[in-house]
Amino acid sequence: MLAKRNFYINGAWVAPALARDLNVIDPSTEEPCAVISLGDQADTDAAVAAAKAALPAWAATPPAERARLVAAILDQYNAREQEFAEAISMEMGAPIDFALSDQATCLPWHTNNFLKAFEHIEWVRPLGPHAPGAAIAMEPIGVVGLITPWNWPVNQIALKAIPAMLAGCTCVLKPSEESPLNAMLFAEFCHDAGIPAGVFNLVNGDGPGVGTQLSTHPDVEMISFTGSTRAGRAISKAAAETLKRVALELGGKGANLVFADADEMAVERSVRRMMENTGQSCNAPSRMLVERSVYDQTVTKAVAVANSLTVGPANQPGPHIGPVVNKRQWDQIQGYIQKGIDEGARLACGGPGLPDGFNRGFYVKPTIFADVTPGMTIEQEEIFGPVLSIIPFEDEAEAIRIANDTPYGLTNYVQTGDPARANRLSRQLRSGMVEMNGKPRGAGSPFGGVKQSGRAREGGIWGLEEFLEAKAISGYDFTLKDAAE
Repeated sequence: MLAKRNFYINGAWVAPALARDLNVIDPSTEEPCAVISLGDQADTDAAVAAAKAALPAWAATPPAERARLVAAILDQYNAREQEFAEAISMEMGAPIDFALSDQATCLPWHTNNFLKAFEHIEWVRPLGPHAPGAAIAMEPIGVVGLITPWNWPVNQIALKAIPAMLAGCTCVLKPSEESPLNAMLFAEFCHDAGIPAGVFNLVNGDGPGVGTQLSTHPDVEMISFTGSTRAGRAISKAAAETLKRVALELGGKGANLVFADADEMAVERSVRRMMENTGQSCNAPSRMLVERSVYDQTVTKAVAVANSLTVGPANQPGPHIGPVVNKRQWDQIQGYIQKGIDEGARLACGGPGLPDGFNRGFYVKPTIFADVTPGMTIEQEEIFGPVLSIIPFEDEAEAIRIANDTPYGLTNYVQTGDPARANRLSRQLRSGMVEMNGKPRGAGSPFGGVKQSGRAREGGIWGLEEFLEAKAISGYDFTLKDAAE
């Protein structure tokens, strides 16, 4: 079992102020795979103090030099990619092939996109020809607290720590205590890349502890959080006293509108996308809305795809899905499956309990409910597991009404062969993102939602600007622009 009790503060690995051990559990086996420490107020204070002390020099570092140092993180990743993926697989249950192809690669993907967007930032720009000498300066907001989840752990670290550092901010990361090992490797990457001491700091802990301490700390100017809507509310309340900027990326209950003219692969790719990462994605297409004329055959196809999926341990090669992250998550998913049965949805495949052949590990059967009606618990609440609800609709207007009738608004999906309909629906669906006909979002697109999905925009130029503040200046001499920057 790995011993990872230290925190990364001010460029060094330091012992916690107070010993509070926590076992990291391998969800494939239910056995401890590592031990970490949970931070105390003294650890949080030390990390914030280090970030605050490092801020002036880092903010004054030329943007090109910040970009060079951040880019060097990728050299460390490339040298340790296998180790990085294995850590993610072991701690949160992503099958190793998926951890290598999709989870770990989030770091280079987002970093390269941020570096491209970074080249286009005008740090001091004219307001416009109508106001000679008026300037807008873009400046780092300051010390930021980063709180990241367990389900796509390095994805969220990359979407927060990379743009924060590029923007000239210093930061303190609190990764999920369920999946801290990849974050500790990321800290090693930063150290070996030459990121100056205090620019990036890491303190492990839980939400009520280090999470709350960062959210209430007077020297932290901004909190960037990804997690549940419930936790997002608590962070907003905690941060309000110090009037921090709060960027929230929260839950989702994505609607996937499948029309009769959808292409022949629409159903298969939709089910596979839902079951990816064992359904533990906030942008999962968890509600499949199907045009009535093709409803029965779509349910049949969807069940066939779900039944073709296999479940297995995270360290086993192959295209299977792994366990969910922990017992609490497993119990919650089982409760939702039972709720679907109790409320009258038709269990088309899967169902309660462990899959055949398993007596240990937090495994869930790929489950599909058909004949789900709007308002059912499984149609309204985020399950965060491999559970798909299928709902019929009569026409486009009803599809839009059902899709938008949710407290969430992260990602919606459209499957249709009619380009005019696709365009029309993309504008009428209330969500921060719409993906159509299996086409992924473009590199550097902003990731984020509306309503109770939070309103952060992570990725590309939008993700960089999350960590910048605009300063209005009058009487600025642009002939001295180069010297000023």
